[in-house]
Amino acid sequence: MRIPLRDTAAVAAGVLAPLAAALALIPLRTSVTHTDLALLLVVVVVAVAAFGNRFAGALAALSAAAWFDFLHTEPYRSFHIEDRADIETAVLLLVVGLAVSQLAARARTLKRVAVTDATHLERLHGTTRLARSGTASSDDVVRRVRQELVEVLELRACRFEYGTLIGRPPRLDPDGSVRVDGWIWDPERQGWPEGEIELRAVVRGRYQGRFLLTPEPGSVPPLEARLVAVDLAAQAAAALDDDSVSAGPRS
Repeated sequence: MRIPLRDTAAVAAGVLAPLAAALALIPLRTSVTHTDLALLLVVVVVAVAAFGNRFAGALAALSAAAWFDFLHTEPYRSFHIEDRADIETAVLLLVVGLAVSQLAARARTLKRVAVTDATHLERLHGTTRLARSGTASSDDVVRRVRQELVEVLELRACRFEYGTLIGRPPRLDPDGSVRVDGWIWDPERQGWPEGEIELRAVVRGRYQGRFLLTPEPGSVPPLEARLVAVDLAAQAAAALDDDSVSAGPRS
C-alpha cells in the first residue's frame, strides 16, 4: 500500500522539526526559563500534528522531549538530568505534547471530514439540479455522473454501457460493498479488485445500464464515497427512466 507523500513528510517533520527548534533555541537557554523553552517546543509539536497525523504528532512530542533533555538541561549534550525541576519540565513537555498533538490531529480530521461531506453533498445537489433543469437530456446527466464518479472514487476512467448485462465483473452494490463472483470483497483491506468494476444504474426496479469503473492503482475510496457513487448512479438511472429518448435503442 502506498504511503501518501503528506504523511511521509509529516513523519520526517516529527523527527526533525523539534530538533531544529531545539538547536535554534540554544542561544536563549541561559536567558529564558526552561518552562518557556518547553512551551515553544510544544508549539512545534502542535504544528507537526496539525500538518500531519496522530503518529507524526506523537513522534514530534517524543522528539521534543528528548532534544529538550539533551540540549537544554544540565549536563548539556547528555540525556541525564540532574535538576528535579528539569525532570518535571521534561515529563510535562512529553505529556502535554502528546495530548495537544492528538487534539490537533483530531481537529484536522474533523475538518477534513466536514469538507469531504460538504463536497459530496454538492456533487449530489449539482447532479440533481442538472437533471431537473429541463434543459439537460439524460445523456447530459450520464456524462455529469461519469465525471463525478471519476473524482469521488479517484478513478482512472469511467464509461457507461446502455443495454443488457454482459459478463460478471466485480460489482459495487447499493450498500457500498463490493461483490466478486458472489463473495463480498473488502476494499479497505484488499483494495479494489482487478479490472473494471460494475456500478448498475437501476431505478424503480428497472435496469437502465451500468457504469464501468477503472480504479487508479492503490486508491481505496472510503465507504462514504462509495455510497455517494451509488446515489449518483441512481440519479443517472432516474434521468434515463424519465427521458422519453431513453426508450429507443442505445449503442
